[in-house]
Formats: sequence, C-alpha cells, structure tokens
Amino acid sequence: MEVGPARREAPAVLPRPLRAWLGPIAALAALVVGVLGVRYAGHSESGGVDRWIIQPTADSVRPPWRRVALAMDFLGEPAGAAMLIVVAVTGCLLLRRPRAAVLVVAGSAMTVGTATLLKHLVGRTIHGDGNLSYPSGHTAFFTALALVGALLATGRFGLGRTVGTSLVLAAALVAGAAMGWAQVALGAHYPTDVLGGWCTALAVIPATAWLVDRMADGPRPGRR
Repeated sequence: MEVGPARREAPAVLPRPLRAWLGPIAALAALVVGVLGVRYAGHSESGGVDRWIIQPTADSVRPPWRRVALAMDFLGEPAGAAMLIVVAVTGCLLLRRPRAAVLVVAGSAMTVGTATLLKHLVGRTIHGDGNLSYPSGHTAFFTALALVGALLATGRFGLGRTVGTSLVLAAALVAGAAMGWAQVALGAHYPTDVLGGWCTALAVIPATAWLVDRMADGPRPGRR
C-alpha cells in the first residue's frame, strides 16, 4: 500500500560506472602503501628511490616558489584543512548533494586517520625521531578532497566509465603532485612518503564512498 509519494533517492557518491575500475585501483593503491611501509619501516633517512628523485633539504626551493610551497603546506595544516572542508561541505549542500557532504567529512577523517595510524606503525622519521614521515598526511588529505570533488563531478554530469575514471585519476594526480611537491620542496617528507600518502587517499576514498552509499541505501523503517 502506497502511503505517500515515492521518496527520490539521493545520487550515489560512488557512481556505478566507476565501481568496476576504482575497486582494483584502490586495492592496488593499498598494496603499494603496504609494500612501501614494510620497505621503509623504522628508517630515518632517504632511500635509493628518494635520492634518485631529489635529496630533501630545508631549502630545496627558494622565493617566490617557496611562498607557493608554504601556502600549499598551510592547506594541509589543521586550520587550512578545516577551511577547505567547510568550503567543500558548503558547496555540496548548495548543490543538494548531502551524501557528498558526508563523504567530504568522513573521507577526510578516514584518510587522515589512516595516514596517522600508518605513521606510528611504520615509524619512519625525517629530521629527528619525533618527526614521523610515512605516509604524508598532507598529501593524503589534499588528494582525498580532490577525489571527492571528481566523484561529485562524475555523478553530476553523468560521465561514463572511461571519462569518469580518467577525471578521478587526473584530479588525484594533480592534487597529489601539487601537495607532494610542496612537502618535498620544504624538506618535510621524502618522495616515497608522498607516494604513500597519495596511494592512501586512493585506497581509502573509494572504500569510504562505497560505505556511505551502502549505509544511505540501506533498509529504512517502514520501507518494503
């Protein structure tokens, strides 16, 4: 018996066309995070791959690019990150995408939480024992926000599997490269820390998006 008008379902934050590709990508990213974590567990210096890319120092970049790097770094600090989250959530709500707003908060928290946990488990340091470095939380956070934005755009514009997946990966690559450059240029992280942070976001965000959709689409009281 129909009690009232059918309730319109909110758009999924993990578009169905992307699920078949983002699942394996997330699994591969998680594998990379694990392999690098094992490889550099307990290390306190750059590895061969890091030195091949660049030897991190405190003055790897000079003005005016240093100011750019510092501005990027601020966006990964608590104050800057909170500002970005507020802006992102507000944008999602204005676009009437409440699930995306939930994903912004939950995805950011899960990504940063995972990166923080991994830092303590791996125990890699830079510039002293108190500076845990693997994976880069700044890179993970900034990449996570870019992934959420790309997923929202894919669903909103109805992009197909190939175009949507390409957009998601491109957004992740640009965001990860920008924040990763800043972290390495400022001597805050090794290049492999950045890669670990990037892959952390790639592993966590699709899984969190799937979970948000699963919970939102679950059985509701009175619905048959």
